[in-house]
Amino acid sequence: MTLLAADQIAVEREGKSILRDVSLQAHAGEFIAVLGPNGAGKSTLLSVLAGLVKPDAGQVMLDAHRLSRLSPLQLARRRAYLPQNPHLEWPLTVERLVALGLTPKLPATGGLPQSYGAAIDRALALCDLAAKREQIATTLSGGEFARAMLARAIVGEPQILIVDEPITGLDPGHAMQSMSLLRDFARNGTLVIAALHDLTLAARHASRVVVVVDGQVVGDTDSLTEELIHRAFGVRAMAVGAGESRSFTLLSTSEKSSL
Repeated sequence: MTLLAADQIAVEREGKSILRDVSLQAHAGEFIAVLGPNGAGKSTLLSVLAGLVKPDAGQVMLDAHRLSRLSPLQLARRRAYLPQNPHLEWPLTVERLVALGLTPKLPATGGLPQSYGAAIDRALALCDLAAKREQIATTLSGGEFARAMLARAIVGEPQILIVDEPITGLDPGHAMQSMSLLRDFARNGTLVIAALHDLTLAARHASRVVVVVDGQVVGDTDSLTEELIHRAFGVRAMAVGAGESRSFTLLSTSEKSSL
């Protein structure tokens, strides 16, 4: 069973501490939502867990191996990573863009094997992009492009899926659809780790919540609470409902707004 473990991770940039003494274990089948305010260190933590940033202290283990000792190809065959605000400069079709997610599994020479066609079709369908497959990806709307990049991340059915703000810019329907997709991947055995800002969707779909504030983990729980929201964001919240009907209303002295 896949086990990703971070032990006392620290990251500094230009003399500033970005992550401090971060330790956590993540197992196959978990959907972990990483929450926290802007600048808390969420993206850096995901980059470290993905093996893209080497920590200044501590280490990350994948099963019995140090992440730093795995080759890029070995890591890419097991882990898919979707960064925050991805970019594309090439005029690729959506189908070709999604197919790039299969690169670590392709033979060294030759074109795309016909056997991978079903995987591409499935990823396009799951992300509601089947009708867009021949469209040039650089002409997509922001939300459509975000879904195309998610399709690229899932097409190879990785053992570990790390995604940074995957629902930013999506309309409510597609945001809920994408969160359900990530939850289903976890239920089928994938380790899913996602940085999120939507508290309600995180509470409804994630099996575990890790809260990061000022570069440190201040909460690691299977249930997001009003107290933890206040500790992380400095706002008062009221929980309504339970399970997949759970939502949060953020309260202030002057107004109320539902999330």
